[in-house]
Amino acid sequence: MSLTDQLDRYLNVRRGLGYDLGTSERILRRFTRFADREGTALIDTPLFLRWHATLAEARTSTRGARLSVVRLFAQWLSGFDPAHEVPPRGLLPSAVARSRPHIYSDAEIGAIIRAAKALPSIYGLRGLTCSTLFGLIAVTGLRISEALALDRDDLDAHDGVLRVRQGKLGKERLLPLDPSVVTQLIDYSVERDRLIGHPAAPLFVTDKGTRLTDCGARYNFAHACQQIGLRTPQPYCKHGRGPRIHDLRHSFAVKTMINWYRTGKDPAREMIRLTTYLGHSDPSNTYWYLEAVPELLGLAMARATADGREAVQ
Repeated sequence: MSLTDQLDRYLNVRRGLGYDLGTSERILRRFTRFADREGTALIDTPLFLRWHATLAEARTSTRGARLSVVRLFAQWLSGFDPAHEVPPRGLLPSAVARSRPHIYSDAEIGAIIRAAKALPSIYGLRGLTCSTLFGLIAVTGLRISEALALDRDDLDAHDGVLRVRQGKLGKERLLPLDPSVVTQLIDYSVERDRLIGHPAAPLFVTDKGTRLTDCGARYNFAHACQQIGLRTPQPYCKHGRGPRIHDLRHSFAVKTMINWYRTGKDPAREMIRLTTYLGHSDPSNTYWYLEAVPELLGLAMARATADGREAVQ
């Protein structure tokens, strides 16, 4: 098959996943037409560079977009035929791209929470607050800024709903919670008030009863990760490099999506719900996880291919 023929299959799969292809399709059409003229049906790095050299000069972001789009097509093809070569990520200078998230295993999340619970403080509130905060982010996918902005009144324990008032771009949303999460937050609130001696307005507080800051949360998360080997211990209280607190949000999204595929749910229908739950302003921000996580991309492609076979039959 020519690359153009294979492109048609690829685009049909992605449309079935709900993508608005737009610019990506235009880039790939130009690329495959060039490949067909050269008489090749295999992608490799020299082919991409020869094609790119024929194009008009463009901004850094445009060059990066061309490479990214072709790389994803090549990755899909290489799953069927290893003879296809995926051009390396840094082949062209490009704008800063999203880093691939670290997807925490359940064991890693449990270890982080246990390490956070053991963080030392005079009254023990540091460990209690951090372990509860990290656990809440892991099971809800909240942004760290959204979680830290929560007040005690944002939890509706009766209906099991959390009110997120300070979402991205100032958007507000309501999150339904599992009963076990509601119980955990209630228990935390009771013990928190007992330790500081009075009811606190912020949900997550320090030993002094003040709202936990972004800097404080990130420092404690890095320290907990260092304790369990996810980050290398650093001198002078430095955070070091390694998995981030924001990766808890990524992990929640990815595991939710993987569960859809494994339980036979319709990803296109569920994706809108997840986009709303996460507070994404654009569904493409949620679809990004399909491309960022190889396991998820593989499941999505397998589902789309199976659906295509059923449609033909």
